[in-house]
Amino acid sequence: MQLSATPYEERLTTPRSWWLVSLLAGFSLALILLPFGTLPTLGGLVGGTAAAAVVASSYGAVRIRVVGGSLIAGDAKIPVTALGEAEVLDREEARAWRTYKADTRAFLLLRAYIPTALRVEVTDPEDPTPYLYLSTRQPEALAEAIAAAKAA
Repeated sequence: MQLSATPYEERLTTPRSWWLVSLLAGFSLALILLPFGTLPTLGGLVGGTAAAAVVASSYGAVRIRVVGGSLIAGDAKIPVTALGEAEVLDREEARAWRTYKADTRAFLLLRAYIPTALRVEVTDPEDPTPYLYLSTRQPEALAEAIAAAKAA
């Protein structure tokens, strides 16, 4: 496997506040089980916190990578040769492309807790997807990595 000229990898981790929410979910379950005694209450605290933490962790486990001449975003893998222009989206533009400018045929790797994004045109005539919308904390670096992989 040949690496692209500028390899890029980003994990779209959840914010730290979500881990506090996981703990609060455990407390909520513990309160619900409080009438049943100490052991069920402790089980609810541990089990509820663990279940909520697993959900938060799996939601934030998605990765965006540019490697081997391909863009891998979550479960999608597309060769960079099938990609066109990449447009860096600031907070306002990203919100617009998530809402009223969005195309229902587009591929969205959306994480609402990440305010910036990259929109990349799909130029493959066989692919009905008009563009990729990728939530990313580093849209400029991702755009540069895609451009470098196309040039390689």
